[in-house]
Amino acid sequence: MPADGLLVVDKPAGWTSHDVVAKARWVCGTRKVGHAGTLDPMATGVLLLGVGRATRLLTYLVGCDKGYDATVRLGQATVTDDAEGEVTVARDASGVTREALDAAVARLTGEIQQVPSSVSAIKVDGKRSYARVRGGEEVALAARPVTVSTFEVRGVRAEGALIDVDVRVEVSSGTYVRALARDLGADLGVGGHLTALRRTRVGRFGVEDARPLDELVAGAEAAVAAGQERSAVVPLLSMGDAARAQFPERVLTEAEERSVRYGQRIDAVRRGEAVVAALDASGQLVALLDETRPQAKSLVVFPPD
Repeated sequence: MPADGLLVVDKPAGWTSHDVVAKARWVCGTRKVGHAGTLDPMATGVLLLGVGRATRLLTYLVGCDKGYDATVRLGQATVTDDAEGEVTVARDASGVTREALDAAVARLTGEIQQVPSSVSAIKVDGKRSYARVRGGEEVALAARPVTVSTFEVRGVRAEGALIDVDVRVEVSSGTYVRALARDLGADLGVGGHLTALRRTRVGRFGVEDARPLDELVAGAEAAVAAGQERSAVVPLLSMGDAARAQFPERVLTEAEERSVRYGQRIDAVRRGEAVVAALDASGQLVALLDETRPQAKSLVVFPPD
C-alpha cells in the first residue's frame, strides 16, 4: 500500500501545481495527493505535497509564511504583473536611484495593505479572477492586510531604459510577490512586473529539503524497471516528522492518547498555540490540537497505522 507522508518537491518552471500533483500521483502510486499552496507556472521551488492521510495536514500548512527569491523589472507594467502578460505601461526607469529604490522597498515592508494581483485565483462572483482577466474583463480586487517581514535588494542591473532588481522576500500567507513587483514600480512612477520567482521556503521546509521532480520520476521509472513498487522509492517525510518540524510538539501519555482518539478534550500544555503536533511515545502522529484554551481541542485525529 502507498505510504502516508509529506513530499517536498522542487517545482520546475512551466509546470502548474496541478501538473506536479498529477505526476506525483503516478510516482507515489495513489490518487490521494494534494498540495499546500499554488505556485504559478513560471515559478520554481518549494511545493509541499501531502500523500495519503497526510493530505489532511495540508490545511494547516497552507497558512505558513513563505520565502522567495525574485526579479522585478522596473520600467514596464503588465496586465498580469509578470512577464507572461501584455505590457500596459513602458517608461524610462534609468533615472531611478538606489536611494529611491531602497525607500520604495521600505514602504512595502512590514504590515501593509495589498491589492492582490488581478490574475490571482480569488473568486469574484463565483468565477476565478484570472479567468475573468484572461476573458478580457477588468477586475478590481479589495486590498487585504499582509505582512512583508523581509524585502531585501540583492542586486541591481541596468538594461537600457529598464532596471532589473533581484530581491529576497519573506512574507505571510496570502501575499502576492507579483503584486509587490507591481507596487514597487508604481511607487517609483515607472511601472514594474515580475520576471522570475523561486519559492525558497514554506514554513520550515526549504529548498534544501526539496527533490527535483525529474529526479523523483527517474527514481520511480527505475523502480518499475527493477520490478519494485514505485512508492517504495519515494522520499516521504513521515507525518510525525513533518508535523513536529512545523508545529510545537507534544508527546501524549497513553491515557491522553486514548482520550483524544475518543474525541475527548485534554488539558492544554502548550498554552496559546493554535496548532500543536500531538505524538505517541513512538513518534506516530496522533492528532493536531488547538491549545489556545485551557482544554485542548482536536483539529484532526489520525487513526493508528
